[in-house]
Amino acid sequence: MGVGAIVALVVLAVVVIVLVWAVMAYNRLVTLRNRVENGYSQIDVQLKRRTDLVPNLIETVKGYATHESQVFQNVTEARAEAMKAADSVSATPADRAQAESALTNALLALKATAEAYPDLKANQNFLQLQDQLSDLEQKIAYARQFYNDVVQKLNTAIQTFPSNVIAGMFHFAPGQYFQVAEADRQVPQVKF
Repeated sequence: MGVGAIVALVVLAVVVIVLVWAVMAYNRLVTLRNRVENGYSQIDVQLKRRTDLVPNLIETVKGYATHESQVFQNVTEARAEAMKAADSVSATPADRAQAESALTNALLALKATAEAYPDLKANQNFLQLQDQLSDLEQKIAYARQFYNDVVQKLNTAIQTFPSNVIAGMFHFAPGQYFQVAEADRQVPQVKF
């Protein structure tokens, strides 16, 4: 076997290794992108369940706290905005997070209102709805954490060498974190 044949085999081996690496890097990026989409879908499912629960919660509280109409209106408006963001094709995770944060704050105000009514706090339907809401909040928190973890992995893969070469060639876009806007981090003030 001549020197030319050995050089050709070495070059061929290097080309094969680079191609195998490129395929593996591409597949990893696709997998991460799909996990980001799946994570966002899981958040969407839990948030939808929460918005579906809100009308029942409002109706239960209304029966006891009829003069708290502003609280009910705030929750209803926040729910409508959250549903609008969920249905919007152009809504980013940041838009969705802001709308959901407003709903969370309105629900906290509703819970605080309920604290002023001992009969309501003892109502089985209210207690059951409150338990469901608490369970959903935990699931939403878990889904957000999973989503943000996968976004971080995707963004790291897109930004680090050598996988950034493949990411650039195939136009992989970084994911957006699902996070609360700074203005929405304030604890809502409830006044009676």
